[in-house]
Amino acid sequence: MPTPETGYDPSLGRKFVFVTGGVMSGLGKGITAASTGRLLADAGFDVTAVKIDPYLNVDAGTMNPYQHGEVYVLKDGGEVDLDLGNYERFLGTDMTSDHNVTTGKVYQEVIEKERSGDYLGDTVQIIPHITDDIKRRIREAAAGSDVCLVEVGGTVGDIEGMQYLEALRQFAHEEDDDDILFAHVTLVPYSKNGEQKTKPTQHSVKELRSIGLQPDVVVGRSEDELAESTREKIALFCDVPTEAVFSNPDVEDIYHVPLMVKSEGLDEYVMEQLGLADEALPEAERDDRWRELVTRERSGEVEIALVGKYDLEDAYMSVHESLKHAGQKCGVEVDVSWVDSDEMLDRHTERLRDADGVVVPGGFGSRGTEGKIEAVRYARENGVPYLGLCLGFQMAVVEYARNVLGLDGAHSAEIDADTPHPVIDLLPEQEDRDDMGGTMRLGAHATEIEADTLAHEVYGDTQCTERHRHRYEVNPAYIDDLESGDLRFSGHAGRRMEILEHDDHPYFLGTQFHPEFRSRPDRASPPFVGLLEAVIEETGVQNYDHDETEVTA
Repeated sequence: MPTPETGYDPSLGRKFVFVTGGVMSGLGKGITAASTGRLLADAGFDVTAVKIDPYLNVDAGTMNPYQHGEVYVLKDGGEVDLDLGNYERFLGTDMTSDHNVTTGKVYQEVIEKERSGDYLGDTVQIIPHITDDIKRRIREAAAGSDVCLVEVGGTVGDIEGMQYLEALRQFAHEEDDDDILFAHVTLVPYSKNGEQKTKPTQHSVKELRSIGLQPDVVVGRSEDELAESTREKIALFCDVPTEAVFSNPDVEDIYHVPLMVKSEGLDEYVMEQLGLADEALPEAERDDRWRELVTRERSGEVEIALVGKYDLEDAYMSVHESLKHAGQKCGVEVDVSWVDSDEMLDRHTERLRDADGVVVPGGFGSRGTEGKIEAVRYARENGVPYLGLCLGFQMAVVEYARNVLGLDGAHSAEIDADTPHPVIDLLPEQEDRDDMGGTMRLGAHATEIEADTLAHEVYGDTQCTERHRHRYEVNPAYIDDLESGDLRFSGHAGRRMEILEHDDHPYFLGTQFHPEFRSRPDRASPPFVGLLEAVIEETGVQNYDHDETEVTA
């Protein structure tokens, strides 16, 4: 039962690993945490994760991808930080909005409680009201799991993160010592003469200790493994055992990080410190599919053109990862070639002619849409395998309306409010919306798939459930005209058109939903697998047996 002092119910969660970052952001502390979690899951534990983002936004839904990478969508419709996507992919589990804590969420909750009188006239303060809400959110997200990984975004010393570190300090006092582990991921740079320098790490840990937190584990990020002398120096000046200092050097692919973590013994050390070693599966009985998957041999390479307007890989992270997952499944290396849709109009053939397949991802706004339309046209007219996601689906509709049906000026009403042919129009329930955040068609929704179609072949079923994030849809007034030729809508959700395809084309598929959000290394997304199957067949890059490819709807 909850205690009156803290409101904490011990039955809500068991073990917690808090991950902080030092020296600079973007070190990969999330990948380090997720990789450790993957190994704990392979050892038989139920692992979940919480990502703390110290920004004042309530969620990531209205944030520019240039500032924060892609907006990742969860099954319950939560628009969250892209790191939640990494946790889902590494842990193989579906998260909810409760697994992403932002300062905006916390303050909104506390202020609403204050306005409704929940604090009975108390002065509302950072301590205890804000810190109590942070602790509550962590514990509730951990409910039912064996281990909860909690990543604190940003860097120790950031003013935005102080309230979270204070909450963790309190948290540690409310838990048994063997139920808590603090891991600090920090940069170990090199001097001009190639020496690994520990001073930034020392200052980072000093800052952490001044807040009242002592790391149990220090993970050094560097180009190469930490020298033994570097480990010993970090241990001495940061007051941790030498065996608690671990290397996390650069690797060729993020999916190799669990293998690096395992070779360092970080997972075993974490289990030992949390009192889980005796409960873990014996090494011989642990799930080893991850290693088998990421080390699988590839034969041949294919090039996929990704046509978008953001010259930033993080803006399309889930698309990149889905192509990698499909490549692992199909046994080929996938070279993703960035094509700037802003520069497509005058030389799209030149930029796409070397590509074996074309992907047009989602997006918002008018910039780059004409280039995307030209990329769709190129793929359609030249028989190049094509996959359009959300906006890529909508621009395929626009391209067909303009260039096949002859509807001059056809467009999406989102892009051109004065278009004479709004073949893509606003969802009816969106017409009276004023707020932009969290008001789209979001989260997992079912799509009915017509039998004997490409979509049916791709999914191997007459239904799929995928995640959505859009306000606009195919205008019902134009559906009969659009389906009068080679285009057909093979997936529907009621009157909503969800999947389109073209007859007499090697592979032309568009989805109003975002299949990339459900792709996993061990469960590649069916539309991406279908794209690569078609590319392999068209290019003859390898002898590939389609019957061996399993897909999951």
